[in-house]
Amino acid sequence: MAQAAATSESPFDRLTSWANLLAAARKARLGKRRQHHVAAFDLERERELLRLQHELRERTYQPGPYRAFYIHQPKRRLISAAPYRDRVVHHALVNVIGPAFERNFIHDSYANRLGKGTHRAVDRYHEFARRHAYVLQCDIVKFFPSVDHAILKSLLRSRIRDPDVLWLCDTIIDAGNPQEPAVHYFPGDHLFTPAQRRRGLPIGNLTSQFWANVYLHGLDNYVKRGLRCKGYVRYVDDFLVFGDDKRQLRDIRERVMRYLERLRLRIHVDRAQVRPTTRPTRFLGYRCWRDHRYLTKENVRRFRRRARLMRRLYSAGIMSAEDVRVRIVSWNAHAATANCRALRSRILRSLKFVRGPVETPVSCAAAHGTTMHTTVVPPTATGTGRPIATPTTGFAWPRGVST
Repeated sequence: MAQAAATSESPFDRLTSWANLLAAARKARLGKRRQHHVAAFDLERERELLRLQHELRERTYQPGPYRAFYIHQPKRRLISAAPYRDRVVHHALVNVIGPAFERNFIHDSYANRLGKGTHRAVDRYHEFARRHAYVLQCDIVKFFPSVDHAILKSLLRSRIRDPDVLWLCDTIIDAGNPQEPAVHYFPGDHLFTPAQRRRGLPIGNLTSQFWANVYLHGLDNYVKRGLRCKGYVRYVDDFLVFGDDKRQLRDIRERVMRYLERLRLRIHVDRAQVRPTTRPTRFLGYRCWRDHRYLTKENVRRFRRRARLMRRLYSAGIMSAEDVRVRIVSWNAHAATANCRALRSRILRSLKFVRGPVETPVSCAAAHGTTMHTTVVPPTATGTGRPIATPTTGFAWPRGVST
């Protein structure tokens, strides 16, 4: 009897179950426990989850307003942060509908998939670059602001049959805030078509990242199965096609452009060029050759700026030594995936943090007459040692890096 009841449970029942909502809340708070709105939600977590469960089951749930702001690195983008309770709903939704789509995604589609981040995508680039002579690199013009709501909803309905789950998907899509303008005309459009069709997904939503893979899954199938391209890698809206014939890759570019018109998308034609794999390709923050890769100069400059900011915050007592260490270890772990050991060593040796005003570079050597015990713990798995303790409240990073 219990087994029959379990098999008759609908996807929406699983979505709104207490176990799923609790798991979604735990996922949503990862890395954000110190934020005040997360702490406020966790303080009344059971009550908040019960309220969400009631609203979802009664279909009275309405997403809250987004907090919008711009980032300027690596380029200017509008970021939309949903209220925390809405992020819990996003996780609960993806927990349920994700597996239905995931099993159909191709192997070489990356981003927002377990075990398929930027490092795996770049590793895959090297595999294909060693096999093929040429690569065609394309990226879509303003992808997230250009996603057409009607097309996205039809793609979701191709896999989801539960009307309650579809209602929630439509509610989240329709509640999106205005995005940056992306006006494109396609065959059959009239003057007012771009204004009449609703477009845009908020950058920052878990659902937006997941739906990006859903939206471009047809492109993946078209390139891999329709055009029979064995060498293909896509990370959100950036994708690469590998081959040994320049003319064939140029023909593929034209066919891909025609296919993307069905999705009301365009690529940057001037950037979509065929180049030899013996030359470097900029991909996901790296300059990639066949057998090695370097960090881009922009990546290094951004970290140096962040390090200067951390130094000021630590000096003012706003940031703790542990917070500084976590951020530096994180960057070093990322940089360790590139061939830049000397660069990492040089940057880490230059990092010194001291409490109080910092007018000039300060050495953390012991002052005359003081006694101190300086220790360096064994390197962590991320490739760096812990900071060296000093007699002041400051610290410096140990010399060198570990691999």
